[in-house]
Amino acid sequence: MGLKPQDRRREIAGHVTAEGEVSVDTLAEIYGVSVETIRRDLARLSEEGHVRKVHGGAKPARLHSEPSFAERMTEDTDEKRVIGQKLRSEIKPGDTLFMDTGSSTLLACEALLDMPDLTVITNSVLIAQKLFVAPRIKLFLLGGAFAGGNQQTVGAMVIEQIEKFQADHAVMTLTGLDEQAGVTFSDHHEADIARAILRRSENVMFLAHSSKYGRRAGFRACDLTDIDTLLTITPPPESLAAALEAAGVTLP
Repeated sequence: MGLKPQDRRREIAGHVTAEGEVSVDTLAEIYGVSVETIRRDLARLSEEGHVRKVHGGAKPARLHSEPSFAERMTEDTDEKRVIGQKLRSEIKPGDTLFMDTGSSTLLACEALLDMPDLTVITNSVLIAQKLFVAPRIKLFLLGGAFAGGNQQTVGAMVIEQIEKFQADHAVMTLTGLDEQAGVTFSDHHEADIARAILRRSENVMFLAHSSKYGRRAGFRACDLTDIDTLLTITPPPESLAAALEAAGVTLP
């Protein structure tokens, strides 16, 4: 019996990524299906951002580069705020959180302002400013080299300070979420910080609005199996949803 369509598409995406470019005829021979079936698979994978269709076959999808932080703060704002409400339901008074830099985490932290006795550790100046007005939140702003574009601190000093904490939750943003590449970032500093935060957190939560699905950026942070909870509103596409389920990721 042949592979299920979603499993075949997942394998095709991985094959294209590994080989660099693969023809429709080659894929049809490998998977024992018609050329028309492969073309439909590639159209689906291209639409989801996993591959890039070319004449007669497919190439790996282009790596994603994010727009400026100011631009991201105007994108999908309603969805990000609803994700923030979902975050609130995952947090309880007295918890300690890491929060990294991102438009999703900045908008989501608004839902935590009246929650008592939280401890929040962040490298985001904007998140620190947002939470500073909440008298019952203990706040730690990690120091390091200042990256003005995203209003964050980065570099070795930040990584060293992260190692001095232990948190109940990591509350993280991301650039891309893909079943083969896992969690990726378009900034290598942000990927380094994410990896450090994950090492010091009991429960790893990523916030992802629907435009992140199927994206790949240049710097890898972790596998899907490193995620405990994915907070989102729009369900992931079929192939990504299957990969997340296989990795044991909870989608509340």
